[in-house]
Amino acid sequence: MWESSLLEIMAINKGYLTADRSSAGDEVYTPFYAVEPLMEFLPKDKIIWCPFDEEWSAFYRYFRENHYPVIRSSLSNAQDFFRYEPEKWDILVSNPPFSKKDDVLKRAFSFGKPFALLLPVNSIQGKARFKIFNNDIQMLVFDSRIDYHTPENMEITIKGNSFGSAYFCRDLLPTKLELRQLEKYDRPLERGDENGSNQ
Repeated sequence: MWESSLLEIMAINKGYLTADRSSAGDEVYTPFYAVEPLMEFLPKDKIIWCPFDEEWSAFYRYFRENHYPVIRSSLSNAQDFFRYEPEKWDILVSNPPFSKKDDVLKRAFSFGKPFALLLPVNSIQGKARFKIFNNDIQMLVFDSRIDYHTPENMEITIKGNSFGSAYFCRDLLPTKLELRQLEKYDRPLERGDENGSNQ
């Protein structure tokens, strides 16, 4: 009996245990369909800052296409999130490097402004993050796992992701926990297009 319970727990955690949580696993890009659920909660009169995004990022592109005031920054423009902050912004939104999630969350909280960060669902647990959250965290959770793009797969997402994702938010959602359905579709990320796509 105990052995079968242990096997069930191991099966449940296999996706987490086999996921690449090193910096090499950070190069995954958010699909457009995973940006859409946020629109319900983002006011159009606030400036959104996407601090880990390129011109082709789905966040940056989708917000622009829907006439949200949005600015972006990235390491490729010598704008390190841990040292750089735009002069004017209201809400931070992005898919940060998973391997740096604790440091990203600390800095996000330090601004004292609303944010939505797309992270693995299991990021809710951990002694360090318990202290960072200080019971001041909201989550936007989905009915299915988000499939991500990789540098080699910009046309379509890689199906069968091994971990669940959720938006970890502060001062953005009406309740501590919001559940939404994902309406999945494929839309390519176009690196050469300056007018629209996703990270």
